[in-house]
Amino acid sequence: MRALTVISGGIIFLSVFVLFGWLWGTSMAGMAAKAFIPIWLLMAGINMWVGIRFAGYSARDEFPIFLAVFFVPTIVAGIAIWRISML
Repeated sequence: MRALTVISGGIIFLSVFVLFGWLWGTSMAGMAAKAFIPIWLLMAGINMWVGIRFAGYSARDEFPIFLAVFFVPTIVAGIAIWRISML
């Protein structure tokens, strides 16, 4: 359940990035989506650390969740970058 919440939060976070980028121009929206990816990597890493440190999961248990939490919003960001570049 926590993973779905974090993934949903990541997609909302991406939407905020793209929206603010769009306010400054179409090319900035693509750059904002690209800037989202390393920031989201850091956030997903923090989520993994919280799961290991405070929730009591092992790194082996938490790593597949980290991959899902990172890659689902990143794939959505890639689609957004692709669609924005077509404008």
